[in-house]
Order: sequence, then C-alpha cells, then structure tokens
Amino acid sequence: MSLAAGCPRCPTPPARTGDGVPGWSCPEHGVITPLWRPEEASYDGFVDHLTLAGGFPTYLPWPLGPGWRVTDFGVVEGSASFTSVSGTSDLDGPVDVLIVAEEAGIGLGARCAGTRHDDPGPEIGDGPPATKVRVEQKSVPLWPVSTSGTAGEWDRSVVAGEAGGRWLWLVLRPASAMLLLREEWILRNVATMGPALLDVPFGGPKPPW
Repeated sequence: MSLAAGCPRCPTPPARTGDGVPGWSCPEHGVITPLWRPEEASYDGFVDHLTLAGGFPTYLPWPLGPGWRVTDFGVVEGSASFTSVSGTSDLDGPVDVLIVAEEAGIGLGARCAGTRHDDPGPEIGDGPPATKVRVEQKSVPLWPVSTSGTAGEWDRSVVAGEAGGRWLWLVLRPASAMLLLREEWILRNVATMGPALLDVPFGGPKPPW
C-alpha cells in the first residue's frame, strides 16, 4: 500500500503494538487507530485512500478552479478523512485549503487547524455562522474556531460545523483566504464522483500542519 501510518493527533511516529496483538501505538497518545497518509499525493495513493475510507466520506471542493491541485490527503479508517487543495487567488496569491470530516473526539481536525481541543469547541452554533458550504445538496453553516494563543495564530482561518452527524472543518491559509468562501462552496464526496475522479490533478508541496 502507498500510504504510511501516523497519529491522527500529532506528528510523532507511531509504532506497532507488541504481544501478538495487531495495532498501533503513539508515544504521546497511546493505542491509536492510525492516520494513513501518502508521502506524495497521487492518483494511485488516492485509490488506496478511498479503499480504506470505505463508506466514510472524503470531501473535495468541486469543481476545482484552474491550476488548483490536491496536495495531500489522509484517512483514519471508519472515523475521519482529510484532503488538502492548493492554488492561487487574485487577492491572496498561493492558498491552501484543508477539509476535514471526522467523528467526535478523533482530533484530526484540531491537529490540522492547530487548535487546543480535539473538537471545535463551544463557539459552534453560537450566533450567526461565518459562512456556509454546500455538502451533498445541503447547506451547512460553519462558525469560526479561535486560534488565539496558538502557534502562528494569525496565519490561518478556521471554521467548523456539523455535516451528516460529523464534524466538518475548513482550514484556510493565509487567513485572508477566508474571503474565498463569500460564495457558497460545493463539497463533493469523492467516492460518488465516478469517472470525474480521473481528471483530478495531484501533486505539489504539502501544506504546513
């Protein structure tokens, strides 16, 4: 398989557990269900990703704008997935957008967003949403998630909400790229795209997280 195992919550390399019990353990977080992620984004790696994801959704903004590419992706089997797309905008120049879908308590969204807690926090649902995206024909409101007091707190914008009973996070770098969401983005579950997946461009530097 073209994907390597990692911890969903931190960059510390995990190890196989011993005592004849198959599994993975992180020195920081104990026994984990690993995050499977490629060394370099490619179509073949994405096929492996979708096989592991099974029925769990993997979202991409669709259609991708001219020059935009999938630069990273990963899956925690049965409980989380993420994709990263990178391109340029007239106002911000180079832009990275990470999209995370996960069950509560996994911590992958918080790792990608660089926030302090495993889940988005009490701001979700408090007051009017910052923006909305369209997921599988449904409009999903997203609220801002604070990055105050974290490393590089001003380099990104983070919004999150609930879609299909799961957390949905969007992390945009630079922070001003939040303006890209003025018009409601469409997120497609890649598993439903069929032949259109063959046209998805892959490659390029991974975003920092």
